[in-house]
Amino acid sequence: MPVTDSMFLMAESREHPMHVGGLQLFTPPDGAGPDHVRSVVETMRDHAEVSEKFGRRPADPVGILGNTWWSSVDSLDLEYHVRHSALPRPGRIRELFQQVSLWHETLLDRHRPMWEVHVVEGLEDGRYAVFSKVHHSLVDGVSALRYMTLALSNDPNDEGGRVVWQPGLRRKKSAPAAEPAPSSGGGLLPFNPLSTAKQIGGLTGEVLGMLPASLKVAGTSFRDHDYQAPFQAPHTIFNVPIGGARRFVAQSYSLDRIDAVRAKAGATVNDIVLAMCGGALRSYLAELGELPDRSLTAMVPVSLHKDGEESNSNAVGAVIATLGTDLVDPVDRVEVIRGSVRAARKVMGELSPLQVLALSAANIAGLAPGMLPGYTPLRRPPFNLVISNVPGPREAMYWNGAHLDGIYPASIAWEGQAVNITICTNNRNLEFGIVACRTSVPHVQRLIHHLEDALTELEKAFT
Repeated sequence: MPVTDSMFLMAESREHPMHVGGLQLFTPPDGAGPDHVRSVVETMRDHAEVSEKFGRRPADPVGILGNTWWSSVDSLDLEYHVRHSALPRPGRIRELFQQVSLWHETLLDRHRPMWEVHVVEGLEDGRYAVFSKVHHSLVDGVSALRYMTLALSNDPNDEGGRVVWQPGLRRKKSAPAAEPAPSSGGGLLPFNPLSTAKQIGGLTGEVLGMLPASLKVAGTSFRDHDYQAPFQAPHTIFNVPIGGARRFVAQSYSLDRIDAVRAKAGATVNDIVLAMCGGALRSYLAELGELPDRSLTAMVPVSLHKDGEESNSNAVGAVIATLGTDLVDPVDRVEVIRGSVRAARKVMGELSPLQVLALSAANIAGLAPGMLPGYTPLRRPPFNLVISNVPGPREAMYWNGAHLDGIYPASIAWEGQAVNITICTNNRNLEFGIVACRTSVPHVQRLIHHLEDALTELEKAFT
């Protein structure tokens, strides 16, 4: 087992589950009967063969050898891995989120392949949901969504019923590749900050070049007040030790709305998304009387391409950006966010690709102390939260004739990082999934309403 996979097993505890998940909502095809969801479950369970990756489990004994070595199962108990549930009445989205929260906070069984799929019926609007989770030692969030997308089709008449764990899963010609949203000069990009450390093994040849690069970054941090370095964030209710209980909430926002604001503001999609998050977090913390005078910061992915340069999803860096939570005016908030991201892009644009990766890894290293037993966050955290994104389908997608209405990522809350916001592209929507520590972040569902208010405020400000 690579050490970069082992670290997620060794860091896991009851308070810190190390799996990623996702909630998908489907509208059944026309003419679907009352047994449609049961047939969905049966179709999934009929795929008894499992790929090598999804047939792995930690070796015995799981707490010792299992942190360093994989073993393979001889057979898969699909009645355990694929579970059929129903919501209590009235079957609102609220009840669905409550159930997903409970599933997302429980640890995966290390004596079995570490993944589960929950198929849920009983929604009041007639739709059904699929919540899946997989341990981060097996796949990261980007890879998990890629597997899910491979099982989909853009043909509503395709009744192939593919599943993510089947061997040899390949995209059919009719299905589009999973891609990020249009960059519009630096938009959302495929990136998972908890997985970037897996790429740093090839940095040896550039180690000597890191000293002058580090001095350059330090000089920029001193001279350029827009540049955000680690450990400049204020302490908030998010930056505390966390318990094991979770809350999950999600919402879709029209990419057309966000893109219209972007065009009028002369900004990027990423800038507007960060401005939405900044406005929402400002309102949420103010309601609780916990809004600090200093702006919150977030670790985010950014494009390192120059304006007008063709987008390339590999040109991505992990930077720390201000969220402008200390500002009342949404126009001012967009401007400080743009300046912060621009300053980070400028610094990274002067470094080699491997130095960029090393600097990104250094930013991510602010999460590492949370793996240590008994860790207590410093008074000033490296950043206040992670705002990440994963690429999703770019057009309408179907599974066995059912229309995919939404994909909502569920990521990892971390010690000292009690809330995580992850965004996924889906057709012409941006899907926000928010995971938070239940005890540290009260009434997290209010963030969904504040995100809508923040987007409306931006629309009015740039009319």
